Amino acid sequence: MLSRPFVAELQFGLELPAHAAAIESIAAEAFGPGRHARAAARVREMAPHAPDLSFVACLNGEVIGSVRQTPVRIGDRPALMLGPLAVRPQFKSLGIGRALMKMAAEAAAAAGEEVIFLVGDRAYYVPLGYAPVPPGSIDMPGPVDPARILALPLVPGAQAGLTGRVAAR
Repeated sequence: MLSRPFVAELQFGLELPAHAAAIESIAAEAFGPGRHARAAARVREMAPHAPDLSFVACLNGEVIGSVRQTPVRIGDRPALMLGPLAVRPQFKSLGIGRALMKMAAEAAAAAGEEVIFLVGDRAYYVPLGYAPVPPGSIDMPGPVDPARILALPLVPGAQAGLTGRVAAR
């Protein structure tokens, strides 16, 4: 949990073009050089993320965490792919990632999106409302462990029938 003095210095906001280098640095630190070979990276190569649905956490003006969302289609249905979510190691376990996730989901819902999906760790994302999708229902452009594909419905039942190949919108 964030302490009060820390909270006063921490600011959350929309991702801006000036944040790009810091976000790349944080992702490299969090996921290493192999991150570009992952299926989620293949999706991000197909479609640009939406800066109006992507957020940063800054401490004293320095980006220390970020989350991005990319508009895609799963089969014929629009969806958002969340990721990467990354926080600098010295600031992990303080609730920054959870706060970024909440902001991302709220912004997506306000924008009329119906469902967000991601490839990630169940232990982290399930308590945030994400649930596993049926194995084989979402076809990613590259190898991925189907047990790590999770979805968050932003409207009731939105994850039902979410099937098909992930592609750019």
